[in-house]
This record gives sequence, structure tokens and C-alpha cells, in this order.
Amino acid sequence: MQLAGKLLVFAAVMLLVLIQVNCSEQAEQVEEAEQVEEAEQVEQVKQVEQVKQVEQVEQDNQIEQNKQKEESMTDQPLANPVVVVNTSMGEIKIELWADKAPITVENFLQYVDDEFYDGKIFHRVIKGFMVQGGGFDTEMKESRTRDQIKNEASAERLNKRGTIAMARTGVVDSATSQFFINHSDNAFLDHQNETPQGFGYCAFGEVIEGIDVVDKIAAVATGQSGPHSDVPVETVIIVSVRRAE
Repeated sequence: MQLAGKLLVFAAVMLLVLIQVNCSEQAEQVEEAEQVEEAEQVEQVKQVEQVKQVEQVEQDNQIEQNKQKEESMTDQPLANPVVVVNTSMGEIKIELWADKAPITVENFLQYVDDEFYDGKIFHRVIKGFMVQGGGFDTEMKESRTRDQIKNEASAERLNKRGTIAMARTGVVDSATSQFFINHSDNAFLDHQNETPQGFGYCAFGEVIEGIDVVDKIAAVATGQSGPHSDVPVETVIIVSVRRAE
């Protein structure tokens, strides 16, 4: 009996040892699993942070690109409008200097958009000087216009061959619809000073295509028509004036 008791005690002790060993191993396994899980979470956090950093860099780059694009667009002047003058002798394409003579160009384009010039004529032509039109119809009747505009003549914009300028009376600010295209350099029409005699005529654009058509118009025979001189014998019609597409 004593031996059996001792064996039972020994068996109980061994069982406790085995249980402790097993618990220790389980604890180690749990700890290892927790460490692995923690490491995975840390890695995931790192990956998320890396993705955020990449996204932030891309966003910063896009903002910088947009800024540079806006600055580039700001630095580049807006393109000046271009009109096509379709005449009975051919087409003339003219760039209008809206950046230099905004009031004059706006006025001219209003007449263009209103189709005011359609059917008008070049009623005054002097070879080696200029060809003038935009005020009279084929019956030499002067059309009603809008109000007179401010004269934007400037010493920086000269009445050189191929430039378009506003016609006017002896009053400085009297231009309305009539214009002329310089057939040669006409320095005496340029702005000299602020006096009525020296204020000059406002050049507000230039022929970029069709100067040969201007030469043809300038070469036509002219004569007298009522009180008007230098009127083409054969009518030179302004068929239309439109903004170039």
C-alpha cells in the first residue's frame, strides 16, 4: 500500500510537470503569434504611410504643374483677333491689335459682328497713299454709325504700309466706322504730339495676308463722284468682313 501511494504521488507530480510544460509551450506559442501579428500590423502601418507619402508627393507635383501651367498661360499674351475682309477683288486678312488699341478694336469688331461693313465700298483710293472704306454703300450714300470713339493714336504704332487705321475728320476723337489701309509708309499720319494738328491717326492692326489685293485696289482708276474725289470708277465692294475661324 505504501508503494502504491508513492506511485500515485509520483504520477500526480509527473502529471503536474507535464501540464506546466504544456502550458509553457502554449504560452510561448501565443506570445510568438502575438509578436508575428504585431510585426504584421507594424508592416501594414509602414505600407500605409508609404502609400500616403507617395500620394502626397504626386499631389504636390500636380499642384506645382498646375501652378507652372497657370503662370505660363499668364505670361503668354492672348492672341489678337483676326478678321477676313472679303472684297470684289479678293480677300484681305488683318490682325487687330486688341492689346495695343482696345477701344478701337472693340469698336471695329462691333461693326464687324453687326455685319455693318457688308455691301459697303472702298470709296476713296489713292495709289501710294491708302485705300479707304467702311462708310458708303454702292450708291455713295453714307450709312448711319454709332458714336465717335477716343483716338488711340500712339507714337509706338506707326502708319506703315499694310497697317489699318481709323479715318476721321479734323476733330481728334471723331472716328466711327470708316477705316483705311496704308498703301505705303505714311509717317505724316503718325502721332507727334497732343495737339489737334499732331495727334495723328490710330493704326490698330496690320494686313497679314492679301497685301497684293490692297495693291490691286490701289491701282484702280479713280474719278469724281459728286463732291467726292478719288472714287474708283469701277466700284470696289466690301462683300463682307468676318472674324477668322
